[in-house]
Amino acid sequence: MLEWVKEVFSNPAVLSAIQVTFILAFASTSVSAVAGISAGLWLQHHEFRGKRAVIRINRTLMGVPPVVIGLLVYLLTMRGGPLGPLSLLFTVKGMIFAQVLIITPVISGMVFSYADSAVPAIRAFARTMGADKRQTNRLILSELRNELYFCIIAGFGRSISEVGSVMLVGGNIKGHTRTMTTTISLLKSQGIYSEGIGLGLILLVIAFLLQTLGDHLRKEQIRDENY
Repeated sequence: MLEWVKEVFSNPAVLSAIQVTFILAFASTSVSAVAGISAGLWLQHHEFRGKRAVIRINRTLMGVPPVVIGLLVYLLTMRGGPLGPLSLLFTVKGMIFAQVLIITPVISGMVFSYADSAVPAIRAFARTMGADKRQTNRLILSELRNELYFCIIAGFGRSISEVGSVMLVGGNIKGHTRTMTTTISLLKSQGIYSEGIGLGLILLVIAFLLQTLGDHLRKEQIRDENY
């Protein structure tokens, strides 16, 4: 077992893929969390003409195949595309751009659903307590902290497990834009199963740790409410 672990982690290409994956996942999730949470809460709070259509569009984007977003970003960032001068194609920055387009609708849609059922009561309570706008917003974020956390984790999970868009936009370049998922796909095609299984186990461990953290936060909230 120890020899197998050494074999996996002694491969520079595997270590590079792990590094790229974490940079991509954390960067894209951070940007998407800010944009998605803001958009979801804003959409819940404001009434305007066409709101139902916007909600339907967002829900549609939540399920759009990532490879479609990857193709769109590829066309935008290719040399003759509108964003060609930015030189984003076959770079980690371009992959982050694609991931943000994929993850943001997921986070915003989930946040809107949570907020639509809980925020009206929170705002009503804040008004009875004489809270101003800033205090009300802080109360909303505090009361929805667990829900927001799981929205972010859902986005992170979507990012770290993605293959199609990062393959198209990043090009799967060894030591540069190759991620854990694209490495697993490549190793499988080459018949190198041990390293592929090792990377898969790492992804499972990450998912387990995030779920454990979520359970801990939920227990802390229940404990605070009991006091």
